Amino acid sequence: MSVPPVPVLTLNDGRTIPQLGLGVFKIDPSETTQVVLDAFELGYRHIDTARIYNNEEGVGQAVASSGIPREDLFITTKLWNDDQGTDTAFAAFEKSLERLGLDYVDLYLVHWPCPAKNLYVESWQALEKIRASGRARSIGVSNFLVPHLERLLKETHIVPVVDQIESHPAHQQPATEAFATAHSIAVESWGPLGQGKYPLLELPQVTSAAAAHDRSPAQVVLRWHIQRGHIVLPKSSQRARLAENISVFDFELSENEMAAITAVESVGRVGSNPNEMN
Repeated sequence: MSVPPVPVLTLNDGRTIPQLGLGVFKIDPSETTQVVLDAFELGYRHIDTARIYNNEEGVGQAVASSGIPREDLFITTKLWNDDQGTDTAFAAFEKSLERLGLDYVDLYLVHWPCPAKNLYVESWQALEKIRASGRARSIGVSNFLVPHLERLLKETHIVPVVDQIESHPAHQQPATEAFATAHSIAVESWGPLGQGKYPLLELPQVTSAAAAHDRSPAQVVLRWHIQRGHIVLPKSSQRARLAENISVFDFELSENEMAAITAVESVGRVGSNPNEMN
């Protein structure tokens, strides 16, 4: 079955990003290269890793051996909490590039605001300089809430292109999404399927839409994210699931189906609280 190409979205710096990518969080470093190569064969061109995932090397090896022109790929990595600060941020970025074996990344993110450290502003200023060097084409943040974003916009020069946040039907972060949208910051959804920590794929709002479109419940939830305009980063190490996850661009949920899934919203965070993660 041929898969429609993944659409691209234009970021606030004029660069484009594939709307669906592969997140490699918790993919075993020894398996990462093959998983990413499988993803490339299936049509993925956007890979999201991080220093703390310990699999940047595997991503880089897949890029090197894929035969795909570098300019056709979109590679993201992140600044870990322990590396926040001006000098340490520069050093951490250089080490990430070295592990990836790349001359540049397409997107570099501050992984968490870590408010107790109070270093995210100066870390962002370091990222601004990294972007100016051309070694990170775009820069953004991850897990930033409205107060963190407000402070960045007030005290620095460059608006993040994305905020990568925990987002799934039970935890949609409407305030953060609204602020991001108002400032042309794209929302990237991590844990888009709730990380299996609640029965999302068994909810009647999801299963009824899946039956109506002859799709899996996971495909319906990913499609819900896509129609909301989010960039979505489902994770899997299974080739069949990778193929399923990318096959969400040839059907469309109705307004009623979208509204029913959106109504699932509750206090449903399944990951760490950005105000407590340091």
